[in-house]
Amino acid sequence: MQPLIDTAPALEAVLPLFAPHARIPIDTEADSLHCYFEKLCLIQISVPGHDLLIDPLAGISLQPLFDSLTGKELIIHGADYDLRLLRRVGFTVTAPIFDTMIAARLCGIAEFSLAALIKRYFDVALTKASQKANWARRPLSPQMADYAVKDTHYLLEIASILETELIRLDRMEWFRQSCSKAVAASAIIKERDPEEVWRITGSKDLRGRASAILRALWHWREAEAQALDRPTFHILHSEQLIEAAAMLDRDQEVNFSQLHGARRKRFYEAVEQAKALPESEWPKIIRKPRPRPTRDEEERFKQLKVKRDTVATELQLDPSLIAPKSMLEGLAANSAEAVEKLLPWQRATLGV
Repeated sequence: MQPLIDTAPALEAVLPLFAPHARIPIDTEADSLHCYFEKLCLIQISVPGHDLLIDPLAGISLQPLFDSLTGKELIIHGADYDLRLLRRVGFTVTAPIFDTMIAARLCGIAEFSLAALIKRYFDVALTKASQKANWARRPLSPQMADYAVKDTHYLLEIASILETELIRLDRMEWFRQSCSKAVAASAIIKERDPEEVWRITGSKDLRGRASAILRALWHWREAEAQALDRPTFHILHSEQLIEAAAMLDRDQEVNFSQLHGARRKRFYEAVEQAKALPESEWPKIIRKPRPRPTRDEEERFKQLKVKRDTVATELQLDPSLIAPKSMLEGLAANSAEAVEKLLPWQRATLGV
């Protein structure tokens, strides 16, 4: 079993391994299924001859690791999520990223998951058993460690294979543009709209006071989950919140096995506060009017879609990679914003 690097001396000992290499494959594992506050639980790095598992939960400074990666090209599969996790613990991305998922898609590969690429090029099947494992648990099981190691073990060779294919297809510039966009997107912090965030699946079926009760229960559940650092579904499932709001609006009592003691008391306090709100403070039904396209816009959309699909077939690419439907709609409406969102290679391909 691969030992965890969980002390400062152990980390310092492996950092010289990176020096000779311009490219460093890296991956992460996080825990979001077993806690409320998502946390980085594991960093996997592979260089020729060495597969390393670094423990961010051990309380050691990761800055020496980040310093050693300065100027290196990082190979990541589906970089956005990993970069967001790494930024959260102090890593600043300064070097180029080689995203093997983007590379595979630009090569026209339909099955572009990491497991599919490893199977395609190395005929190795990855087990899915550890995908939903609790990565915060220590020690890691041998199965989890093996799963984690394989996430980076093949990345360097995969990147080399895909790079060769991108050069053959003359799409390296497309790839560089797409990776730069992914890096920039990972730096954007997505704020949740407090007026929208509680509107879970099924909330549209509730009206008036029932919506006010649901909103209060959603915030109650968030507070309970945060206090315990547990996923919200450990407190109550969203379906139960919808059911409870509808019943409580009819002044019926709710009995769920998860509700007892002090938690039940806080639950009903939230309900009573919601019931006491005047009608003017009940949630409003939010309808975002979507302007109907004109006949000219509909015609332009059809023309753009035909052109996109024709080009995609010629290039053997997923059409949405060139421009998703929403982008075509924006272009048909002569939206300058839509044109701006397209990468240069996408604009050139579409002729806009």
